[in-house]
Amino acid sequence: MTINLKDQLQHKIDLKTKPLGALGQLEAIALQLGMIQNTLSPELKNPSLLVFAADHGIADEGVSPYPKDVTWQMVMNFCSGGAAINVFCKQNGIGIKVIDAGVDYDFPADLPIVNAKIARGSRNMLKEPAMTVEECRLAMKRGAEFVQKEAEAGSNTIAFGEMGIGNTSPSSLLMHRFLNLPIEECTGKGAGMKGEKLDYKTTVLRTISEKYDPETTIETLATFGGLEIAMMVGAILEAHKQGMVILIDGFIATAATVTAIQFNESVRDNCLFCHASEERGHQLMLEYLHAKPVLSLGMRLGEGSGAAVAYPVIKAAATFLNEMASFEDAGVSNKE
Repeated sequence: MTINLKDQLQHKIDLKTKPLGALGQLEAIALQLGMIQNTLSPELKNPSLLVFAADHGIADEGVSPYPKDVTWQMVMNFCSGGAAINVFCKQNGIGIKVIDAGVDYDFPADLPIVNAKIARGSRNMLKEPAMTVEECRLAMKRGAEFVQKEAEAGSNTIAFGEMGIGNTSPSSLLMHRFLNLPIEECTGKGAGMKGEKLDYKTTVLRTISEKYDPETTIETLATFGGLEIAMMVGAILEAHKQGMVILIDGFIATAATVTAIQFNESVRDNCLFCHASEERGHQLMLEYLHAKPVLSLGMRLGEGSGAAVAYPVIKAAATFLNEMASFEDAGVSNKE
């Protein structure tokens, strides 16, 4: 009788010098890593993180406490190495690339940023769809191309971050549509909307949802999404195609993942959900995906920060699987 890979991995995990299940979630992560890479000895090679940045027309409606200028200003901060994502990536040896998917700003030519600008932000969804289907397809295609380059350069582990004032609004709308949940359950405070301001944001998003009736997944993403979200969707789909370990950050990255799964359900198999965001609605998406997050630290920053912080824990899962002695290796009695 042939023993399948999953059973072989579980057997290897169980025979390590520890009580059964004593490493908790690390054991589940190790099993998933082995299944993704189709091996009993998974390795995380050249981890990379792509940060997609874009502006959103819906920000003109006051759904964020911050002005749109903060998008380009934060991108400048990324490029100078001063943001949270920079320091976490540096700490953990993760390569980072900042990609302009559609920021409403002309960056200096000598800035360390990849220019993939499709438009100067999405359109105001209260008035018209966020993107045309053609723009959405192009964003997805470019996101896939960036992942291809990372894979060709030797990366088998990839994470995604984002920057875009107002981008919790499109994420809430995508979640609302694909999970068929009330918009109230999908809308959170984002960068700081509370009380009456949160009620206002919810009302705006409800009005937008009632305005459109897209039929296909690509039409839904184009109508309610954003350029950086569409680019991330394409990137996630390509990362799965490349057989990569995909580290999913918080609310916005998970909304992009939910969207990617509408295109290809098997994408879920390659995704490790790195943390439980404080953003309202994230827990509902994690439940929909049957995902147990690696960390729960009360974070809600975005940028890919949760993925970068969780990476050492995920690496620890591969390390124990590959390097920890078995009972037989160590000459230790294995009492079951």
